[in-house]
Amino acid sequence: MDMLSDVVSFMRCGRPSSVRVSWRAPWGVSFRAVPGSAGFHVVLRGSCWLVPPDGEPVPLSVGDVVFLPHSDPFGLADDPARPLVEADCAPHSKLFASAGFGGTGPETVILSCGYRLDPDRTHPILASLPGVIHLPATLGSHPGLRAAVELLAAEIDTPRPGTDTVVSSLLDMLQLYVLRAYFETQDEPCTLSGWAAVLADPAIGRALDAIHRDPARRWTVESLGAHAGMSRAGFARRFTGLAGQPPLAYLTWWRLVSGARMLRESDASVAEVAERVGYGSEFAFGNAFKREFGVAPGRYRRRLAAHP
Repeated sequence: MDMLSDVVSFMRCGRPSSVRVSWRAPWGVSFRAVPGSAGFHVVLRGSCWLVPPDGEPVPLSVGDVVFLPHSDPFGLADDPARPLVEADCAPHSKLFASAGFGGTGPETVILSCGYRLDPDRTHPILASLPGVIHLPATLGSHPGLRAAVELLAAEIDTPRPGTDTVVSSLLDMLQLYVLRAYFETQDEPCTLSGWAAVLADPAIGRALDAIHRDPARRWTVESLGAHAGMSRAGFARRFTGLAGQPPLAYLTWWRLVSGARMLRESDASVAEVAERVGYGSEFAFGNAFKREFGVAPGRYRRRLAAHP
């Protein structure tokens, strides 16, 4: 599994939800922040305006995608001057649903999708993203993203046997395509920074991929540098400069959040989890885990069982 796929599959909990909404002018809605979630909105028909909490309204047209990785507040409206009414953001249990609102004027259809995120597993790649990412439907750009949008829209418009599985898979694909498209737009050498620069750096990418594929291995800065095809010192400098932390600090963090996932999703004992993520003893893993999460592994698992 490559790092970006690992990050996306790792940070979510539960299954996604989506709603296809038909808005008819006049209409204007505001969406409040929903901590512990991320979402995106795709314009399937018509046009509207994105109204961010700060800055100028942004026109949206068919095929445009808006991704909100931190669930910041925002608004959507048929007219940027339209007064906004707070939307009902109550979560629903359906994989996809449909609804209609507004008046009797021109129609805009928007597909809105949301994910719950586990705060214990938030990868720094997500924290590095801006509050609102707008990916316009520029002709010829991001063909994979456009194809996923079209398939998802067609599947929701006309549900058939197997639609639940198809929609769930397409929502997963769409999030990956959105992130890939965003990072591909950050390709000016003079402006690359943070995790955009990490993903664009083949050498550091090879080292990160090695960590994600085998976190239990007894990695050293030298052996990771060898995967990157770099000297120990040169690798350490570049990794720290791009990722914002030394390579072994990232390795430790990834081992611990991987251990947290195993405690959540498997019946493996704490000792087995410790071994699988590269700790020589349950005691050493427990101490490191408590420093990271503020609670011992066993108590962490019991807390999850009591509050799934």
